[in-house]
Amino acid sequence: MGASDPEVAPWARGGAAGMAGAGAGAGARGGAAAGVEARARDPPPAHRAHPRHPRPAAQPSARRMDGGSGGLGSGDNAPTTEALFVALGAGVTALSHPLLYVKLLIQVGHEPMPPTLGTNVLGRKVLYLPSFFTYAKYIVQVDGKIGLFRGLSPRLMSNALSTVTRGSMKKVFPPDEIEQVSNKDDMKTSLKKVVKETSYEMMMQCVSRMLAHPLHVISMRCMVQFVGREAKYSGVLSSIGKIFKEEGLLGFFVGLIPHLLGDVVFLWGCNLLAHFINAYLVDDSVSDTPGGLGNDQNPGSQFSQALAIRSYTKFVMGIAVSMLTYPFLLVGDLMAVNNCGLQAGLPPYSPVFKSWIHCWKYLSVQLFRGSSLLFRRVSSGSCFALE
Repeated sequence: MGASDPEVAPWARGGAAGMAGAGAGAGARGGAAAGVEARARDPPPAHRAHPRHPRPAAQPSARRMDGGSGGLGSGDNAPTTEALFVALGAGVTALSHPLLYVKLLIQVGHEPMPPTLGTNVLGRKVLYLPSFFTYAKYIVQVDGKIGLFRGLSPRLMSNALSTVTRGSMKKVFPPDEIEQVSNKDDMKTSLKKVVKETSYEMMMQCVSRMLAHPLHVISMRCMVQFVGREAKYSGVLSSIGKIFKEEGLLGFFVGLIPHLLGDVVFLWGCNLLAHFINAYLVDDSVSDTPGGLGNDQNPGSQFSQALAIRSYTKFVMGIAVSMLTYPFLLVGDLMAVNNCGLQAGLPPYSPVFKSWIHCWKYLSVQLFRGSSLLFRRVSSGSCFALE
Protein backbone atom coordinates (compact mmCIF):
# COMPACT_ATOMS: atom_id res chain seq x y z
CA MET A 1 0.00 0.00 0.00
CA GLY A 2 3.28 -0.82 -1.35
CA ALA A 3 5.95 -1.74 -2.70
CA SER A 4 5.28 -4.86 -0.91
CA ASP A 5 1.61 -4.88 -0.23
CA PRO A 6 0.08 -8.04 -1.58
CA GLU A 7 -2.92 -6.27 -3.02
CA VAL A 8 -3.65 -3.49 -5.44
CA ALA A 9 -4.10 0.22 -4.68
CA PRO A 10 -0.52 0.94 -3.71
CA TRP A 11 -1.11 4.62 -2.94
CA ALA A 12 -1.54 3.97 0.73
CA ARG A 13 2.05 3.03 1.39
CA GLY A 14 4.09 4.84 -1.13
CA GLY A 15 2.12 7.85 -2.20
CA ALA A 16 2.49 9.16 1.27
CA ALA A 17 6.17 9.65 0.89
CA GLY A 18 6.76 11.47 -2.33
CA MET A 19 6.24 8.98 -5.15
CA ALA A 20 7.16 5.91 -3.20
CA GLY A 21 3.87 4.75 -4.40
CA ALA A 22 2.57 1.49 -4.69
CA GLY A 23 2.75 -0.86 -2.53
CA ALA A 24 0.73 -2.12 -3.30
CA GLY A 25 0.01 0.05 -1.28
CA ALA A 26 -1.09 1.50 -0.86
CA GLY A 27 -2.23 -1.57 -1.43
CA ALA A 28 -3.99 -3.94 0.74
CA ARG A 29 -3.90 -1.43 3.49
CA GLY A 30 -5.72 1.19 1.48
CA GLY A 31 -8.35 -1.36 0.43
CA ALA A 32 -8.84 -2.67 3.96
CA ALA A 33 -9.09 0.79 5.49
CA ALA A 34 -11.40 1.97 2.75
CA GLY A 35 -13.65 -1.03 3.39
CA VAL A 36 -14.06 -0.04 7.01
CA GLU A 37 -14.79 3.55 6.05
CA ALA A 38 -17.34 2.50 3.44
CA ARG A 39 -19.24 0.55 6.06
CA ALA A 40 -18.89 3.41 8.51
CA ARG A 41 -20.85 5.82 6.34
CA ASP A 42 -24.61 6.01 6.64
CA PRO A 43 -27.32 8.25 5.24
CA PRO A 44 -28.34 11.39 7.16
CA PRO A 45 -30.77 10.90 10.05
CA ALA A 46 -34.41 10.43 9.16
CA HIS A 47 -35.56 13.67 10.77
CA ARG A 48 -33.72 15.64 8.08
CA ALA A 49 -35.83 14.27 5.24
CA HIS A 50 -38.27 16.79 3.81
CA PRO A 51 -41.83 16.15 5.08
CA ARG A 52 -43.30 16.34 1.59
CA HIS A 53 -40.68 14.05 0.18
CA PRO A 54 -40.14 11.17 2.59
CA ARG A 55 -36.92 9.25 2.19
CA PRO A 56 -37.28 5.77 0.67
CA ALA A 57 -36.69 2.77 2.85
CA ALA A 58 -33.11 1.71 3.32
CA GLN A 59 -31.82 -0.84 0.85
CA PRO A 60 -29.64 -3.78 1.80
CA SER A 61 -25.93 -3.12 1.46
CA ALA A 62 -23.84 -4.57 -1.33
CA ARG A 63 -22.32 -7.00 1.12
CA ARG A 64 -25.72 -8.37 2.08
CA MET A 65 -26.78 -8.63 -1.56
CA ASP A 66 -23.83 -10.69 -2.60
CA GLY A 67 -24.16 -13.19 0.21
CA GLY A 68 -21.05 -12.05 2.03
CA SER A 69 -18.74 -12.82 -0.85
CA GLY A 70 -17.21 -9.38 -0.76
CA GLY A 71 -18.02 -8.65 -4.40
CA LEU A 72 -20.68 -6.57 -6.08
CA GLY A 73 -23.86 -8.14 -7.35
CA SER A 74 -25.45 -11.42 -6.44
CA GLY A 75 -23.73 -14.49 -5.14
CA ASP A 76 -23.92 -16.11 -8.60
CA ASN A 77 -21.73 -13.34 -10.02
CA ALA A 78 -19.15 -13.52 -7.23
CA PRO A 79 -16.57 -15.56 -9.24
CA THR A 80 -16.86 -13.14 -12.17
CA THR A 81 -16.45 -10.17 -9.87
CA GLU A 82 -13.43 -11.73 -8.19
CA ALA A 83 -11.83 -12.42 -11.58
CA LEU A 84 -12.47 -8.79 -12.52
CA PHE A 85 -10.71 -7.57 -9.39
CA VAL A 86 -7.75 -9.87 -10.10
CA ALA A 87 -7.51 -8.56 -13.68
CA LEU A 88 -7.72 -4.92 -12.57
CA GLY A 89 -5.15 -5.57 -9.86
CA ALA A 90 -2.79 -7.14 -12.40
CA GLY A 91 -3.06 -4.06 -14.61
CA VAL A 92 -2.33 -1.66 -11.77
CA THR A 93 0.56 -3.83 -10.59
CA ALA A 94 2.13 -3.94 -14.04
CA LEU A 95 1.83 -0.18 -14.54
CA SER A 96 3.32 0.61 -11.13
CA HIS A 97 6.10 -1.99 -11.29
CA PRO A 98 8.85 0.31 -12.67
CA LEU A 99 8.19 2.65 -9.76
CA LEU A 100 8.52 -0.18 -7.27
CA TYR A 101 11.64 -1.48 -9.02
CA VAL A 102 13.50 1.83 -8.81
CA LYS A 103 12.35 2.30 -5.23
CA LEU A 104 13.73 -1.09 -4.17
CA LEU A 105 17.13 -0.43 -5.76
CA ILE A 106 17.31 2.85 -3.85
CA GLN A 107 16.29 1.07 -0.65
CA VAL A 108 19.18 -1.37 -0.89
CA GLY A 109 21.57 1.56 -1.47
CA HIS A 110 22.38 1.06 -5.15
CA GLU A 111 23.37 4.47 -6.57
CA PRO A 112 25.07 3.84 -9.92
CA MET A 113 25.02 7.51 -10.97
CA PRO A 114 26.80 10.40 -9.24
CA PRO A 115 24.78 13.22 -7.66
CA THR A 116 24.35 16.53 -9.40
CA LEU A 117 24.89 19.99 -7.95
CA GLY A 118 21.81 22.15 -7.47
CA THR A 119 20.33 24.79 -5.20
CA ASN A 120 17.56 24.55 -2.65
CA VAL A 121 14.78 27.06 -1.97
CA LEU A 122 17.17 29.12 0.17
CA GLY A 123 19.70 29.37 -2.65
CA ARG A 124 22.24 27.12 -0.96
CA LYS A 125 24.21 24.60 -3.02
CA VAL A 126 23.19 21.01 -2.38
CA LEU A 127 23.78 17.65 -4.03
CA TYR A 128 20.79 15.85 -5.52
CA LEU A 129 20.70 12.14 -6.32
CA PRO A 130 19.05 11.02 -9.57
CA SER A 131 15.26 11.10 -9.58
CA PHE A 132 12.99 8.23 -10.56
CA PHE A 133 12.96 9.25 -14.23
CA THR A 134 16.76 9.47 -14.46
CA TYR A 135 17.14 6.14 -12.67
CA ALA A 136 14.56 4.47 -14.91
CA LYS A 137 16.34 5.81 -18.00
CA TYR A 138 19.58 4.28 -16.72
CA ILE A 139 17.88 0.87 -16.29
CA VAL A 140 16.59 1.07 -19.87
CA GLN A 141 20.12 1.81 -21.11
CA VAL A 142 21.45 -1.28 -19.31
CA ASP A 143 18.64 -3.82 -19.74
CA GLY A 144 16.31 -2.28 -22.30
CA LYS A 145 12.69 -1.34 -21.72
CA ILE A 146 11.80 -4.88 -20.71
CA GLY A 147 14.31 -4.50 -17.88
CA LEU A 148 11.91 -2.18 -16.06
CA PHE A 149 9.66 -5.19 -15.48
CA ARG A 150 12.19 -7.50 -13.87
CA GLY A 151 10.48 -9.53 -11.11
CA LEU A 152 6.97 -8.71 -12.30
CA SER A 153 5.73 -12.31 -12.69
CA PRO A 154 6.02 -13.37 -9.02
CA ARG A 155 4.56 -10.02 -7.97
CA LEU A 156 1.51 -10.56 -10.17
CA MET A 157 1.08 -14.01 -8.68
CA SER A 158 1.44 -12.58 -5.17
CA ASN A 159 -1.25 -9.96 -5.74
CA ALA A 160 -3.62 -12.46 -7.35
CA LEU A 161 -3.15 -14.91 -4.47
CA SER A 162 -3.82 -12.16 -1.95
CA THR A 163 -7.01 -11.06 -3.71
CA VAL A 164 -8.32 -14.61 -3.98
CA THR A 165 -7.44 -15.30 -0.35
CA ARG A 166 -9.38 -12.28 0.89
CA GLY A 167 -12.38 -13.21 -1.23
CA SER A 168 -12.32 -16.80 0.04
CA MET A 169 -12.05 -15.68 3.64
CA LYS A 170 -15.11 -13.48 3.24
CA LYS A 171 -17.02 -16.56 2.10
CA VAL A 172 -15.76 -18.74 4.95
CA PHE A 173 -16.04 -16.00 7.58
CA PRO A 174 -18.78 -13.69 6.26
CA PRO A 175 -18.88 -10.31 8.00
CA ASP A 176 -22.68 -10.39 8.24
CA GLU A 177 -22.70 -9.92 12.00
CA ILE A 178 -20.66 -6.70 11.84
CA GLU A 179 -23.03 -3.79 12.36
CA GLN A 180 -22.60 -0.59 10.44
CA VAL A 181 -21.54 2.51 12.31
CA SER A 182 -24.36 5.05 12.46
CA ASN A 183 -24.25 8.73 13.36
CA LYS A 184 -27.07 7.93 15.77
CA ASP A 185 -24.72 5.77 17.85
CA ASP A 186 -23.08 7.18 20.92
CA MET A 187 -19.30 7.30 21.08
CA LYS A 188 -18.94 4.05 23.00
CA THR A 189 -21.17 2.08 20.64
CA SER A 190 -19.63 3.46 17.46
CA LEU A 191 -16.10 2.82 18.76
CA LYS A 192 -16.98 -0.82 19.46
CA LYS A 193 -18.22 -1.22 15.90
CA VAL A 194 -15.07 0.34 14.44
CA VAL A 195 -12.91 -1.94 16.58
CA LYS A 196 -14.87 -4.98 15.44
CA GLU A 197 -14.63 -4.03 11.78
CA THR A 198 -10.92 -3.23 12.00
CA SER A 199 -10.25 -6.56 13.73
CA TYR A 200 -11.99 -8.36 10.88
CA GLU A 201 -9.96 -6.48 8.25
CA MET A 202 -6.75 -7.13 10.20
CA MET A 203 -7.43 -10.86 10.22
CA MET A 204 -7.94 -10.94 6.45
CA GLN A 205 -4.90 -8.77 5.79
CA CYS A 206 -2.56 -10.84 7.97
CA VAL A 207 -3.65 -14.16 6.45
CA SER A 208 -3.35 -12.88 2.88
CA ARG A 209 0.04 -11.34 3.69
CA MET A 210 1.42 -14.60 5.09
CA LEU A 211 0.24 -16.66 2.11
CA ALA A 212 1.55 -14.21 -0.48
CA HIS A 213 4.85 -13.37 1.24
CA PRO A 214 6.93 -16.20 -0.30
CA LEU A 215 6.16 -14.83 -3.77
CA HIS A 216 6.98 -11.34 -2.54
CA VAL A 217 10.41 -12.54 -1.39
CA ILE A 218 11.06 -14.09 -4.82
CA SER A 219 10.01 -10.88 -6.56
CA MET A 220 12.30 -8.75 -4.40
CA ARG A 221 15.29 -11.00 -5.04
CA CYS A 222 14.66 -11.09 -8.78
CA MET A 223 14.73 -7.29 -8.87
CA VAL A 224 17.87 -6.71 -6.79
CA GLN A 225 19.85 -9.01 -9.11
CA PHE A 226 20.27 -5.87 -11.20
CA VAL A 227 22.89 -4.66 -8.70
CA GLY A 228 25.36 -7.50 -9.23
CA ARG A 229 24.10 -8.61 -12.66
CA GLU A 230 23.30 -12.06 -11.23
CA ALA A 231 20.85 -14.61 -12.63
CA LYS A 232 20.35 -16.80 -9.57
CA TYR A 233 16.59 -16.28 -9.38
CA SER A 234 15.27 -16.62 -12.92
CA GLY A 235 11.84 -18.21 -12.46
CA VAL A 236 9.24 -18.82 -9.80
CA LEU A 237 9.60 -22.61 -9.61
CA SER A 238 13.39 -22.62 -9.77
CA SER A 239 13.51 -19.83 -7.16
CA ILE A 240 11.29 -21.85 -4.83
CA GLY A 241 13.70 -24.78 -5.13
CA LYS A 242 16.79 -22.64 -4.48
CA ILE A 243 15.32 -20.92 -1.42
CA PHE A 244 14.09 -24.18 0.09
CA LYS A 245 17.44 -25.89 -0.51
CA GLU A 246 19.61 -23.07 0.87
CA GLU A 247 17.43 -21.55 3.61
CA GLY A 248 14.71 -24.06 4.35
CA LEU A 249 11.07 -23.22 4.90
CA LEU A 250 11.86 -20.12 6.93
CA GLY A 251 13.60 -18.61 3.93
CA PHE A 252 10.21 -17.91 2.35
CA PHE A 253 9.16 -15.76 5.31
CA VAL A 254 12.15 -13.52 5.93
CA GLY A 255 10.97 -9.97 6.48
CA LEU A 256 7.40 -11.08 7.23
CA ILE A 257 7.21 -9.74 10.79
CA PRO A 258 7.95 -6.06 10.00
CA HIS A 259 5.46 -6.20 7.12
CA LEU A 260 2.77 -7.62 9.40
CA LEU A 261 3.49 -5.03 12.07
CA GLY A 262 3.29 -2.27 9.50
CA ASP A 263 -0.06 -3.56 8.22
CA VAL A 264 -1.52 -3.78 11.73
CA VAL A 265 -0.29 -0.32 12.75
CA PHE A 266 -1.61 1.17 9.52
CA LEU A 267 -5.09 -0.35 9.84
CA TRP A 268 -5.63 0.55 13.48
CA GLY A 269 -3.98 3.96 13.25
CA CYS A 270 -5.87 4.98 10.12
CA ASN A 271 -9.30 3.76 11.22
CA LEU A 272 -9.16 4.97 14.82
CA LEU A 273 -7.76 8.39 13.96
CA ALA A 274 -10.38 8.90 11.24
CA HIS A 275 -13.11 7.75 13.62
CA PHE A 276 -12.18 10.16 16.40
CA ILE A 277 -11.71 13.07 14.01
CA ASN A 278 -15.07 12.42 12.37
CA ALA A 279 -16.76 11.99 15.74
CA TYR A 280 -15.37 15.09 17.46
CA LEU A 281 -14.48 17.53 14.68
CA VAL A 282 -16.99 16.92 11.86
CA ASP A 283 -20.32 18.61 12.51
CA ASP A 284 -23.36 17.00 10.88
CA SER A 285 -25.09 20.38 10.85
CA VAL A 286 -23.04 21.37 7.79
CA SER A 287 -25.47 19.23 5.82
CA ASP A 288 -28.27 21.70 6.53
CA THR A 289 -26.65 24.85 5.22
CA PRO A 290 -29.20 27.14 3.51
CA GLY A 291 -29.33 26.84 -0.23
CA GLY A 292 -27.43 23.55 -0.23
CA LEU A 293 -28.50 20.28 -1.75
CA GLY A 294 -31.15 18.37 0.09
CA ASN A 295 -33.53 21.32 0.62
CA ASP A 296 -36.67 22.38 -1.25
CA GLN A 297 -34.65 23.18 -4.36
CA ASN A 298 -33.50 19.61 -4.63
CA PRO A 299 -35.58 17.49 -2.27
CA GLY A 300 -34.53 14.14 -3.71
CA SER A 301 -30.85 14.63 -3.01
CA GLN A 302 -29.24 12.77 -0.13
CA PHE A 303 -25.94 14.62 -0.45
CA SER A 304 -24.23 15.40 2.81
CA GLN A 305 -21.23 17.64 3.21
CA ALA A 306 -20.43 15.84 6.45
CA LEU A 307 -20.21 12.51 4.64
CA ALA A 308 -17.93 14.06 2.02
CA ILE A 309 -15.67 15.47 4.73
CA ARG A 310 -15.53 12.06 6.42
CA SER A 311 -14.42 10.39 3.20
CA TYR A 312 -11.57 12.88 2.80
CA THR A 313 -10.62 12.35 6.44
CA LYS A 314 -10.04 8.66 5.77
CA PHE A 315 -7.94 9.47 2.70
CA VAL A 316 -5.77 11.99 4.52
CA MET A 317 -5.32 9.71 7.51
CA GLY A 318 -4.26 6.91 5.18
CA ILE A 319 -1.51 9.08 3.73
CA ALA A 320 -0.34 10.34 7.13
CA VAL A 321 -0.23 6.91 8.77
CA SER A 322 1.48 5.33 5.76
CA MET A 323 4.30 7.84 6.19
CA LEU A 324 4.75 6.69 9.78
CA THR A 325 4.73 3.00 8.84
CA TYR A 326 7.18 3.32 5.94
CA PRO A 327 10.15 2.14 8.08
CA PHE A 328 8.40 -1.23 8.52
CA LEU A 329 8.18 -1.53 4.73
CA LEU A 330 11.86 -0.61 4.30
CA VAL A 331 13.09 -3.06 6.93
CA GLY A 332 10.89 -5.87 5.59
CA ASP A 333 12.17 -5.40 2.04
CA LEU A 334 15.81 -5.29 3.13
CA MET A 335 15.42 -8.45 5.20
CA ALA A 336 13.89 -10.23 2.19
CA VAL A 337 17.13 -9.82 0.21
CA ASN A 338 19.68 -9.89 3.04
CA ASN A 339 22.30 -12.64 3.03
CA CYS A 340 20.65 -14.56 0.19
CA GLY A 341 23.76 -14.89 -1.96
CA LEU A 342 23.14 -11.71 -3.95
CA GLN A 343 25.51 -8.73 -3.95
CA ALA A 344 22.73 -6.35 -2.91
CA GLY A 345 22.26 -8.26 0.36
CA LEU A 346 25.92 -8.53 1.31
CA PRO A 347 28.67 -6.07 2.28
CA PRO A 348 29.44 -3.38 1.24
CA TYR A 349 25.81 -2.74 0.33
CA SER A 350 24.49 -4.20 3.55
CA PRO A 351 25.80 -6.01 6.60
CA VAL A 352 24.44 -9.43 7.42
CA PHE A 353 21.59 -8.75 9.83
CA LYS A 354 20.84 -11.13 12.68
CA SER A 355 17.20 -10.06 12.88
CA TRP A 356 14.84 -7.38 11.64
CA ILE A 357 15.43 -5.48 14.88
CA HIS A 358 19.15 -5.42 14.11
CA CYS A 359 18.30 -4.04 10.67
CA TRP A 360 16.05 -1.38 12.21
CA LYS A 361 18.79 -0.20 14.57
CA TYR A 362 21.33 -0.12 11.75
CA LEU A 363 19.01 2.12 9.68
CA SER A 364 18.16 4.35 12.63
CA VAL A 365 19.03 7.52 10.70
CA GLN A 366 17.93 6.21 7.30
CA LEU A 367 14.54 4.69 8.05
CA PHE A 368 12.95 6.71 5.24
CA ARG A 369 15.48 5.83 2.56
CA GLY A 370 13.68 5.49 -0.76
CA SER A 371 10.50 7.16 0.47
CA SER A 372 10.92 9.99 -2.04
CA LEU A 373 11.70 9.36 -5.69
CA LEU A 374 11.62 12.90 -7.06
CA PHE A 375 13.73 15.21 -4.88
CA ARG A 376 16.51 13.17 -3.30
CA ARG A 377 19.08 15.21 -1.44
CA VAL A 378 22.38 13.71 -0.37
CA SER A 379 22.32 13.24 3.40
CA SER A 380 25.05 14.66 5.62
CA GLY A 381 26.36 11.19 6.37
CA SER A 382 26.74 10.21 2.72
CA CYS A 383 30.06 9.48 1.06
CA PHE A 384 29.36 12.20 -1.49
CA ALA A 385 30.67 15.68 -0.73
CA LEU A 386 30.68 19.06 -2.40
CA GLU A 387 33.85 19.79 -4.35
